[in-house]
Amino acid sequence: MVSERLAAMVGGRSMLVSLIVAIAFFMETLDATIIVTALPQMASDFGVDAARMSLGITAYLMAAAACVTASGWLADRIGTRTLFCSAIGLFTLASLICGLAPDFTIFIAGRAIQGAAAAMMSPVGRLVVLRTSEKKDLMRALSALIWPGLVAPVLGPPLGGWITDAVSWHWIFYINIPVGLIGMALVMAYVPNEKKAPTRFDLQGFILTAVALLALTYGFDLLALHATSALAIGLGLMLLALAVGATGLRHMRRSATPLVRLEALKVHSFFVSSVTGGVLSRATISATPFLLPLMFQLAFGLSPLEAGGMLMIYMLANLGMKMLTNPIITRFGIRSTLIWSSLGAGVSIALCAFIVPQQHLLINGFILALAGAGRSLQLTAITMVNFADIAPQQRQPASVLSSLTQQIGMGAGVAVGALLLTLSQMSRGATEIGLVDFRVALVLAGAMSALAAMSYRTLARDVGDEISGHGKPRSASA
Repeated sequence: MVSERLAAMVGGRSMLVSLIVAIAFFMETLDATIIVTALPQMASDFGVDAARMSLGITAYLMAAAACVTASGWLADRIGTRTLFCSAIGLFTLASLICGLAPDFTIFIAGRAIQGAAAAMMSPVGRLVVLRTSEKKDLMRALSALIWPGLVAPVLGPPLGGWITDAVSWHWIFYINIPVGLIGMALVMAYVPNEKKAPTRFDLQGFILTAVALLALTYGFDLLALHATSALAIGLGLMLLALAVGATGLRHMRRSATPLVRLEALKVHSFFVSSVTGGVLSRATISATPFLLPLMFQLAFGLSPLEAGGMLMIYMLANLGMKMLTNPIITRFGIRSTLIWSSLGAGVSIALCAFIVPQQHLLINGFILALAGAGRSLQLTAITMVNFADIAPQQRQPASVLSSLTQQIGMGAGVAVGALLLTLSQMSRGATEIGLVDFRVALVLAGAMSALAAMSYRTLARDVGDEISGHGKPRSASA
């Protein structure tokens, strides 16, 4: 069989499935990173402030967080392959909507649809890999899923800058179409379609979660506007989000068939990597590549292509570090790696605040490379520890819960980054965002990463050793 020969070529059936899922993840990640260098031009075309373009990213991430809660139920009802393929198709269609959007409102709607589709792609794709991988193969299979998150960000910024300069920003969405079609064909050919008897759909839990995240997203957007009335409404929406979110959590604890099962939160390593330290780390991971290209264009006056080239240094270090992450984690353990990478990333991100165009490229490049390397090490270690102590029967609900907190953390990071820019600008009484505003935002983003290290200190010293291989005696030939 062709599929068996192909599986043998890539290292087994589980690895083949992981690589197919990685293609979808690549499209999703490329879409998230290719947009950042085009934001100023898009803001000009839509007639909005550049900082407000953060809503295009936040709406995507929060829509993903709202809809990810239904992914497990849908996967059981219609099958993992059917749902995964449908999600890729919807994502591709939403990309077309974004590219054709005539105004800011339609664009945000298209981004929200993309986020909803991504909500089905990420957790279901990860679930497919978890179900087809034995524990001894889990580290290698999960590592394959990390690669798209490293390669696509390297290609995204310069590609987005080049497309924006050479053609128009619309084409950064159109390029998703062929990738999506190829991904759908591979999924239908090689991914198994597993179904289970679904439980009753928790409509109340879904509505509460969606309303809380919608209020949170719109509240952040209003806080970033230069108007007292918008500030009051934004704060009100944030309070509403907290109240509705608390009600949703209480409902999920009491419901016999909740849309999101919270049992995995009782596992300390999962709680830390998903909720406390994980949210802070992912907020920093998403805020930094949002702030840097804006700073390069708005404060330094670089073109989209030049800004993409600068950000590519950050992302290349992110990719290059991947070759060292597994050996480092194996040597020092997940806990130590998380603590020191969080501190190091925090310092390096804060140093990015003092990059200036007159400074030698080697110095600027070194600072960006340090920040990118810290990002890579953090992301890999968080991914590994996330499921280190999760029993096989808990993996599906844990996967949904992990995706939910991941999207919330990354969406909050972009929103907070935009909010910090606006607050710094308002405190100066300035009419435009300046270099000092980016410096304030980057220093505080670095502080978030360093703060995450305090949470990682509570992990057991041997957490994830079975997966990472830390503490195992080396073979005689080593």
